[in-house]
Amino acid sequence: MQKKLFVTGGVFALLSVVLGALAAHALRDKLEPRSLEGFNTAVKFMFYHALALLVFGLMAMQYGGKLFGWAANLIIAGTCLFSGSIYLLSTTAVSGLAIPKGFGLVTPLGGVLLIAGWALFILSIINTKK
Repeated sequence: MQKKLFVTGGVFALLSVVLGALAAHALRDKLEPRSLEGFNTAVKFMFYHALALLVFGLMAMQYGGKLFGWAANLIIAGTCLFSGSIYLLSTTAVSGLAIPKGFGLVTPLGGVLLIAGWALFILSIINTKK
């Protein structure tokens, strides 16, 4: 589990830097301000959760029970759905992708998974006997 958390945290951090640079340089003049703001929100959330996963990796040896693993997996899935859907939705004007109607519901689903992941994280720490 520890290696998975470090690798996933590293991938999220890498993508945050690359996509943040893309927003600042290539997309700045191509997206509407509201879309660019949304894109940057997705970058921030991905980076915050990259750092969290790296900390989770450090904590996994001491707190790494089943609940902790569920928390980490929900954070990973939530970040992918939340940030990923915002990336897609905010760049449709330049990507030309046809996003299916109702796809915007993926973003709040990702947010719910993030909230659930953090709740399970708190419970896993509270329930640890160490």
